[in-house]
This record gives sequence, structure tokens and C-alpha cells, in this order.
Amino acid sequence: MHFTDVGVGHLGAKSIVAAGPPIAVGAALAARLEGSKHVVLTFFGEGATNQGVFHEALNLATVWNVPCIFFCENNQYAEMTPFTKTTRVPVAQRGASHGVPGVVVDGNDVEAVYLVTAEAVTRTRQGGGPILIEAQTYRFCGHMYGDTGSYRPIGELEIWRKRDPLVIARQRLLSQGAPEIEIYAIEAAVEVEIDDAVMFARQSPEPAPEEVMVGVYA
Repeated sequence: MHFTDVGVGHLGAKSIVAAGPPIAVGAALAARLEGSKHVVLTFFGEGATNQGVFHEALNLATVWNVPCIFFCENNQYAEMTPFTKTTRVPVAQRGASHGVPGVVVDGNDVEAVYLVTAEAVTRTRQGGGPILIEAQTYRFCGHMYGDTGSYRPIGELEIWRKRDPLVIARQRLLSQGAPEIEIYAIEAAVEVEIDDAVMFARQSPEPAPEEVMVGVYA
């Protein structure tokens, strides 16, 4: 849950809901003050948009005009609660009162997400200020172990599975004339890569108890 690699610009995942946006604004402010061309991108779920700190982050982002992109993965459920039961305004519109423009994109369409994000990066890098992207998608699994998804309407999961990003991408490749045998080869190679990674993890030794404090303090 807490992957971090500052060397490639990844400032770390956060387990606290809506913890990312304010950190992203700080990083974006640093980029602006340093005069770099860096653009900061922060990901969060639609449930985070109901947290006060989300709105504080958007407000500061526009006040300071920082190069920050707020990317919301709207998967329809905040844990077990449908977004429609907690909010009446679409995510993309929630930044309007702070002066942050919003864009809606099909979150299950890889190419569409790429294009919208690329446009946002260009706009922000050129001094256009922060922007909010709402990627409308769906969570196929439960929020946590033991979550059976019994709160979902009957048939909803099946409808969304037909719009799985991999299904959409595969259909598009076939429609553009890509040989199906090449697609199968790619899928098989990926499965092998995943299986190898899982096997490596399971066969790796547990860390020694004395390593528990390594890397905790600078």
C-alpha cells in the first residue's frame, strides 16, 4: 500500500483517504518555485472528494496556480456506499467553485485516459493551472477481504465486466486489424510474467526480525 520511489518521481501511496491531494499541491508548489517543468499528478477515489482536505487542496492549487493534476478514479463505490447516495454533484464539477476546470473521461478506455491526461499535462505545464479529471470506471472486486459485494444491484457487475479495460482494448485492436494470434501471444507472455513474480515472492525468505527498524528513521 505504501510504494514509494522518489527516484522516478513517485512520492508514495497513502492509505488515508484524500491524503494525496494536499501533498501533491505542496510538491507542485516546489516545482513552480524551482522553475522546473515538472507536473504533479495525484490519484484518489470519488469518496475522497467528500473530504474537506480535498477542497482545501483544490483551493490552494488555484490560489498558487501550481502545476497539479487531480485525477479521480470514480469506481462508483466508497467502500460499500454508492457515490450517488453521498453526493449530488458529479466529481468533475466539484472543482468549479475553486476555479479548477473538470474533465470527464471513460476510465475503462486506456487510450481515452491517455489522451485526456496528456492534454492536461500540456495545459498545466504551460501555466494553465490545476485541472480535475474524473475517470468513470468500476471496481470489480470488493473493497477489502471479506467484502462479497452483496450491496451491488443484481446484474450491475456483469454489465460493467463487458466494459473491462482489457476487453475494450482487445476489441479495438481486433477492429484495427491486429492479428488475434499476436494478441494471444502478448496475453500469454503477461501471464507468465505475473506467475514468475508471484513464485519469486512466495519463494523469497521472510525478512529477519532485526530489519524491522531499517529505513524507518533518516
